Amino acid sequence: MMAIQAVERYGPVEVVDPEDVDNDAFVVSVAGMGAPVVMIEKLPSGREAGEALLSLEKYFGRRADYLISIEAGGMNSTIPIATAARFKRPLIDGDGMGRAFPELQMVTFHLVGVKATPMSMADEKGNSVILDTVDNFWAERIARAITVKFGGVAWIAIYPMNGRQFKAGAVRHSLSKEISIGRALREAKARGANPLDALLDATGGFLLFKGKIVDVLRRATGGFARGEARLEGLEEFKGSELAIRFQNENLVAIRDGTVIASVPDLITVVEKDSAKPITTERLKYGLRVAVIGIPCDPKWRTPEALKVVGPRYFGYDIDYVPIEEAVKRLGA
Repeated sequence: MMAIQAVERYGPVEVVDPEDVDNDAFVVSVAGMGAPVVMIEKLPSGREAGEALLSLEKYFGRRADYLISIEAGGMNSTIPIATAARFKRPLIDGDGMGRAFPELQMVTFHLVGVKATPMSMADEKGNSVILDTVDNFWAERIARAITVKFGGVAWIAIYPMNGRQFKAGAVRHSLSKEISIGRALREAKARGANPLDALLDATGGFLLFKGKIVDVLRRATGGFARGEARLEGLEEFKGSELAIRFQNENLVAIRDGTVIASVPDLITVVEKDSAKPITTERLKYGLRVAVIGIPCDPKWRTPEALKVVGPRYFGYDIDYVPIEEAVKRLGA
């Protein structure tokens, strides 16, 4: 809604292909940080991310040439649209994840040596902070502590880089991918086709489960929303159970005691009939949902990347198995 309002008020946003970005251009990501469930009650004004951007530009003494999304999921796929519209900055068609992850160092730019800092943080009260840390893990630790003090949500401008670094690390054309998914769902609805089938086709995903949510354990702790959702099977999955464990984003899916999907692949919960997404803060008892698994960008499947975003990093004593292999083993 913030992005739509900004475009209506300030005009459309120019989207630029990564190849058209000059190597010396100044590129900055803007995003929200914290527990998404907090924003159900603590609504942003829509200006906070822009204030973080202005703070970082003041620090560098330079205007950002381009804005980017830090991740291709949830609010952080659209916050940069709102900010780009407000400040008339072009948006590059690419991001740092190709999905969503909960921690600051979990971006593809980290894998190619780009520093998260200097970064700026702002809240709705007018407070702002500039951080410069020794590495990206320390950026996560310190920024998370500040986010908690800000009330569970902070707005950040982060990963300042040049165009060459962006092109080396980015998941390219993710914005175009998001648009194609939305278009596929809209067109399926218009012609009376099954939107879930359209979603699977558009994403190259796999149907993991259909069921009713029978329990959700969720707690906001340490600047994250952590918890587990339990589902009872419906239709062809009747008699089975699925557990999804999450930390802001869905991390592991366990069906009848067997892990069928894990990070860095995507585990996505959607309404069973409409295929509209349900983020972790919106999971609740009684919803009838479908769960799909989507292969992650290949950048996340290297041994070095798995050290940062694999299931063991999150405390799960399991090895990562690509979703297409896990589904094939189960005959799903």
